[in-house]
Amino acid sequence: MEFTAKQIAEFLNGTIEGDVTAKVNGFSKIEEGKPGTLTFLANPKYEHYIYGTKAAIVLVNDDFHPSAPIESTLLRVPNAYAALASLLHFVEQTQTQKEGIDPSSFIAPSARVGAGGYVGHFAYIGEHSVIGRGCRIYPHAYIGDNVQIGDDTIVYPHVTIYNGCVVGSRCILHAGAVVGSDGFGFAPENGTYRKIPQLGNVVIEDEVEVGANTTIDRAVMESTTIHRGVKLDNLIQIAHNVQIGENTVMASQVGVSGSTKVGRHCMIGGQVGLGGHIHIGDGTQIGAQSGIISNIDAGSRVMGSPAMPLKTFFRSSITLRKLPDMYLEIDRLRKEVEELKKRL
Repeated sequence: MEFTAKQIAEFLNGTIEGDVTAKVNGFSKIEEGKPGTLTFLANPKYEHYIYGTKAAIVLVNDDFHPSAPIESTLLRVPNAYAALASLLHFVEQTQTQKEGIDPSSFIAPSARVGAGGYVGHFAYIGEHSVIGRGCRIYPHAYIGDNVQIGDDTIVYPHVTIYNGCVVGSRCILHAGAVVGSDGFGFAPENGTYRKIPQLGNVVIEDEVEVGANTTIDRAVMESTTIHRGVKLDNLIQIAHNVQIGENTVMASQVGVSGSTKVGRHCMIGGQVGLGGHIHIGDGTQIGAQSGIISNIDAGSRVMGSPAMPLKTFFRSSITLRKLPDMYLEIDRLRKEVEELKKRL
């Protein structure tokens, strides 16, 4: 498909600077800008690429002020990154989607699958499960008994959804994700460990995205809950009875221990570990590889293990790099003091 700058500007309500007839038939990164493609500039660190890019059209923020001539046509929008997302979403929607139920799939007689969807090769849908309209269940996905899935949700290959779990509408579960596996619950007994049955479920609300090979454990009782709009990256572990607030995002390899409550609109970096039975306040930002062992107030910005306020962490990091020299200086001073004592 090919679009002109004018057509794209009308779709995004943007302002054109340059050739309104410039045409594009694809996308490219700004550092690799190819002729006939559209790219974008959202991060100032990449600004120097815009002055040499060969891309036909560049999305830029309204407040961008070039410091040199630019050959490409500029398309100004309030938020270049969000505008790019809208364009990519539009292109995705124009692509042909799979439809129908493959005869090699298994759908239990008591299950219900909504109209306009797709169930691929060897997918399994258990007894009394209900799949909403327009869902896409890709090959080898497993959906257990008594599962509920809302409209327009995508379940990619090898996703496993255990019995009794609930997934909302317009969710995306990427390949290998596991929803509803047993929480890690064992009671010490006579030198061994007795398994505690995990009788709850997982509830995932609308517009949640779960990354590849991420695991969300079912609750001991009641529900592990992932609230509306949460985005989970790949390889994340969510333990039993955890609550994740609306529109919180987590990067890869985060681990959340049991019964912890994470607030709304939090941003959690990669490889963060959250201890159990703690509360993370709304709007908290946690830097990568941090270890959280106690409650965090709303709006905090923390980093480190154990975590500390962000400014304190950076000051400590500077001091840490100086420790070898400080040790040598202290050792020298100690020897001088010993020498002075001998003279006295």
